[in-house]
Amino acid sequence: VSPAADPAVISPQDPTLLIGSSLVATCTVSPDFPLKAEDLYWTLNGRRLPAASYSALGPSTLSVALARLNGSRQQSGDNLVCHSRDGGILAGSCLYVGLPPEKPVNITCWSKNMKDLTCKWAPGTEGETFLHTNYTLKYKRRWYGQDNTCQEYHTAGTYSCHIPKDLALFTPYEIWVEASNRLGVAVSDVVMLDILDVVTTDPPSDVHVSRVGDLEDQLSVRWSSPPALKDFLFQAKYQIQYRVEDSSEWKVVDDVGNQTSCRLAGLRPGTVYFVQVRCNPFSIYGSKKAGIWSDWSNPTAASTPRSERVAGGFDPKGGEQNTTLRRELKQFFGWVKKHAYGCSNLGIKLYDQWRVWLQKSHKTRNQV
Repeated sequence: VSPAADPAVISPQDPTLLIGSSLVATCTVSPDFPLKAEDLYWTLNGRRLPAASYSALGPSTLSVALARLNGSRQQSGDNLVCHSRDGGILAGSCLYVGLPPEKPVNITCWSKNMKDLTCKWAPGTEGETFLHTNYTLKYKRRWYGQDNTCQEYHTAGTYSCHIPKDLALFTPYEIWVEASNRLGVAVSDVVMLDILDVVTTDPPSDVHVSRVGDLEDQLSVRWSSPPALKDFLFQAKYQIQYRVEDSSEWKVVDDVGNQTSCRLAGLRPGTVYFVQVRCNPFSIYGSKKAGIWSDWSNPTAASTPRSERVAGGFDPKGGEQNTTLRRELKQFFGWVKKHAYGCSNLGIKLYDQWRVWLQKSHKTRNQV
């Protein structure tokens, strides 16, 4: 259909405006159509606008005044439509009402096994612009001036991008994000990083959790180092978290160090525990950075043995003796238990000796 055949024309067509702006739009009917200004009305997003906002600017031209516009309800724009009296659509215009983009902030990046790079960012303190805003991650080697543009977006969330290959080690990169929409462009601060300083790994593999003999309050945890980094020159430290079956609260063991096994002590007898392990590679090829924690391994479950004392009960005399013994030794027992928490070898040995002695003492008293 040629423009001359259009029933009417709206001006301005598809304007872009700042939030809080005012607008006067006009609808002019083509001479080929027998319609007058009084035969017209306006809608915005399907809602009829009040006649008090109209003005006839000529026999076939009707204007509408919009004041203090709010942000567009949808990023594709708000629909301003001119209608004939019978409801027919004569012409339409999109109103893009919003804000220019803010400078993207909080750029963080990580490399999985030194093979790629993923970065994410935040869109600014306010974030919402009410307009479609395009984000572009750019990067380049510090001393080689060619800009590169990341292509794989939304891989780790809405504001993220993944660079899968062709990255150099031992070379600092400059990384930044550009945000653009109909009202302007904003550029983040430049982040400088070396791939070796932001390495993370796969979670530790082959996580096994088992009982420690008949000790009803301990579990042994063993795992293997992340396979992908076994051939690289790196140090690793590990962290464990565990929870009881009917709880969502995890307890974290921080003092695991670079061992690939750990004894959890001070647990509840006869209880199912879920255990996870994660790895932090650091000092890769001499990097001084702290490293980035991997994801947690899949939960592994195991249960502690049931307590014989709870299951078997005591005679009154033995119960009184044990109550007295527990009361007298409570302070020392708590101290040992505290020092056995985590993976301290000294604490574990002390705790083991104490538990064995206590169990022998209990059996002796029951035999008397």
